[in-house]
Amino acid sequence: MRWRAASLCLLSAFAIALAACSSDSKLENPNVLPTDYKKEIIDTLKKLFKDNDTIKVTGAFVSDPVLRLVGKDQRYTACVRYTAHGITPGEIGNAVRIAYFYGGHLNQLIEASHDQCGNAAYKPFPELDKYCAGIGCR
Repeated sequence: MRWRAASLCLLSAFAIALAACSSDSKLENPNVLPTDYKKEIIDTLKKLFKDNDTIKVTGAFVSDPVLRLVGKDQRYTACVRYTAHGITPGEIGNAVRIAYFYGGHLNQLIEASHDQCGNAAYKPFPELDKYCAGIGCR
């Protein structure tokens, strides 16, 4: 009798665990068009700029998010190009970064290769050009 009760308890626990795993919760769609991508890129870059002593940005450009093959999956990506000016006078660096989006939000922003952003359709990015964290900023 004890064995049967234990088996019933174990079977019930197994059924509950299966029910929890097969709930009707919807999986997040990874390919939602990012709507606030510029703000998310700027917010992420500001953190990076603070870490690497960038005080000003000029010549900023961004591409609209497009679906592209990333590994085996399609993901929205956007390319960003800018010139960063550092704390040390004359310290200038050109950067090209690729933004990867998942579920409509920025997931990763890394240095881009020519293959990734060489053919991007850039447009001016004045919101990033306004970035200034130096003493003489207006």
